[in-house]
Amino acid sequence: MGKRTFRFIFIAGLFYTLNATAWPQDTVKMEYGGYPVYGRIVDGDTVMISNIREANIYPRQQFDSRRDLRQYERLIYNVKKAYPYALIAGEMFREVEKDLAGMNTEKERKEYIKQVEKDLKDRFEGELTKLTITQGRILIKLVDRETRHTSYDLVKELRGSFQAFFWQAIARIFGSNLKSRYDPAGEDYLIEEIIIMIDVGMI
Repeated sequence: MGKRTFRFIFIAGLFYTLNATAWPQDTVKMEYGGYPVYGRIVDGDTVMISNIREANIYPRQQFDSRRDLRQYERLIYNVKKAYPYALIAGEMFREVEKDLAGMNTEKERKEYIKQVEKDLKDRFEGELTKLTITQGRILIKLVDRETRHTSYDLVKELRGSFQAFFWQAIARIFGSNLKSRYDPAGEDYLIEEIIIMIDVGMI
């Protein structure tokens, strides 16, 4: 895929959200070893309560050959390259969406999008041109994961149908598809496992 295509996909792409814990009213807050702990009175006794983070357990990957192992290791490498940009794209998309919602005129929206595109180009153009075609394809999938919109839909929404059609045609020439959806339970299950391991610091 060409460098300009990578750049525009990312520009168009314009996680953890911490949720406050809702404790029951009969919960008491105490201190143990200098740290706050929570408990609940049950039959006159104080029982400590705690939220335990959800754990994802996967079977150890089995490989039929060294070639399969090398392909898996390469996938980890490529996901690690693309994932940070997808996270940034998701963050920026939510910010842009919020800002656009507060604008009253189409002219104001277009000027804002043009400025965002310029800022992103100045900030990321050099880095994105270093992505390989495979990393670019993974990035397209991960943009959908983080924004819940395909890259094609984002281009269409922000720049119009013709731009979306144009960049889709370019992507097709390079064997990519801006309409690619992320399928964590299907063909992208390995990528999803790798991302979870990245998030919890396993790899």
